[in-house]
Amino acid sequence: MSLSAYVVQSLNRIIPFILAVVAGSCGNSHLLKEVKKLEQYPSASGIEYLDKQTYIIGDDASSILVLDTNLAIIDSIQLYSFTEKRIPKAIKPDLESITLTGDNKLLLLGSGSLAPTRNIAWLIDPKTKQKDSIRLDTFYQRLKLNGISEINIEGSCAIPGYILMANRGSKGYPKNHVLFTRTGFLNLQAQSPITTILIGTNTDSSQFSGVSGMVYAKRSDQLILTISTEDTRNTLDDGAIGKSYLWIVKNISGKRNWKAINPDQVIDLDELDQRFKGQKIESVCITKETDDFFHLLLAADNDNGSSTLFKLVVHKK
Repeated sequence: MSLSAYVVQSLNRIIPFILAVVAGSCGNSHLLKEVKKLEQYPSASGIEYLDKQTYIIGDDASSILVLDTNLAIIDSIQLYSFTEKRIPKAIKPDLESITLTGDNKLLLLGSGSLAPTRNIAWLIDPKTKQKDSIRLDTFYQRLKLNGISEINIEGSCAIPGYILMANRGSKGYPKNHVLFTRTGFLNLQAQSPITTILIGTNTDSSQFSGVSGMVYAKRSDQLILTISTEDTRNTLDDGAIGKSYLWIVKNISGKRNWKAINPDQVIDLDELDQRFKGQKIESVCITKETDDFFHLLLAADNDNGSSTLFKLVVHKK
């Protein structure tokens, strides 16, 4: 290894620790490292990371955006043929989540909040760009039979053997759920087992704290969820943007049969850094996990036709 390469590698190891020490001296052990505005890409709702590339989907965007490690746009994957910047609300597929399957394909899920336009999934090979669309009508109908009165899938992630989904509630239906189903549910929608778990409690009397995204930390078996408050009484309309949080649930794979869970750690992003104020955090992905830190990318959609990304280092507790 060359001297310059050794120096770079060493700095990459020690800088997060230095940052955490500095942050800790200010009463916080997490640091916002970078904010990136994507003016031309609308409504970022899902974010995933694979092989040093970041994949972003917007709930009314017609393509997946591909970024490099510097968050520069390097490619896109077209899904719909629309010349307008944003797909009209009445017909948008409302793709709210993106996650990796076990064979490193991208799985995108429509929210299911408005049938049939939002009962859609995409399975995409990011290397070849081969893509398949799958109807989710059968599976989403079964969610209602499993106690989900209002379907609004906002996040998803994969753990060994299972796909997890986050169903967001609203002020009119103040319940968040984490759903477990088997990895092969797309081809077994009528048979794949479904487990529904209530997560968190709404402590804000004026706005509902709803789950907006999730990611699984393989190394530590933790579930990281993004939470945002929004003044809306249903799953279709946008409301005034409030605050955003991270919820972290430990040992998630062992809680599949629990009836309800609460986060083991809550991070108030507004209190962490003022640059989060007024931002509706929609999704999260992990770019690196070490013994002590999560290196995260967060995506925000503020209902104005643009998107914002945040690089955040979170100290494990």
